[in-house]
Amino acid sequence: MHQEFEPHEALRDVIKCFWYDQRDTGDRRSSFQVVPDGYAEIIFYFGSLHSLADDGSSRPLPSPFLMGLLNNPAVFETQYRLEIIGVRCYPWTVFDLLGLSSGPGGVHIFTHPIAGLQAALSSLMASGNIDQVLARLEQYFLDIRPQIAIDSTLSKAGAAIMDSNGTIPVSEVAAAAHATIRTLERKFKRSSGHTVKDVSGLMRFEQVRNQLWHNPDSSLAGLAHEWGYADQAHLSREFKKYTGISPAAFARNAKKRKQLVSDDFVAFVQA
Repeated sequence: MHQEFEPHEALRDVIKCFWYDQRDTGDRRSSFQVVPDGYAEIIFYFGSLHSLADDGSSRPLPSPFLMGLLNNPAVFETQYRLEIIGVRCYPWTVFDLLGLSSGPGGVHIFTHPIAGLQAALSSLMASGNIDQVLARLEQYFLDIRPQIAIDSTLSKAGAAIMDSNGTIPVSEVAAAAHATIRTLERKFKRSSGHTVKDVSGLMRFEQVRNQLWHNPDSSLAGLAHEWGYADQAHLSREFKKYTGISPAAFARNAKKRKQLVSDDFVAFVQA
């Protein structure tokens, strides 16, 4: 079960959406992947959740934690019932929103007053009222939003990247933000921990990934042309860098999953 909720108008420059996800694995341990995309997530969860390292080791995660931008899939393990409330943020706003210094991608464990919401949200979640959980969380951000200064250069640059789905060059992003490339890159690195090219590449990849998920028979050459890759080989290299598999293999997996579940099922792909 996956649902997304548009934030209050006053938050839309810093938060893309709130979302809720639920899974129940019974008494067996089950792992799942989160594939890279162009957003950072503040994750509150209720249940059991561990992150799995490449060597197979597992570590329990606090709630909340921050999922920064990914260069490859992150793997998690859960057992019994897991419910997640996510706050999907723009990578150039999430650290300023929390008043934290930016860092590299992946799972971030952080100390912040927002963690004080966990007990209240857990109580509301136990009552089964998702709307109240979301309202409480949204109100927290509405209360702190006036205290957060978001650089207008970053806002303009971010809007240009999103409007193009990551397909325009850095020079055009800088022009849209009325900044030099050097100034823009410095501000982007400070605010997100990543370059403009990093974020643009992830957003462009996300469009291809989503199209292959929903339409596994899509032409890879056509997708390469549509999303501004040099050629199909370029698309395949980028796709494999982020997922560990080729776009053709991803499409085959998507088709198999669609044969097993309904069309509205969301599996390991952040919508």
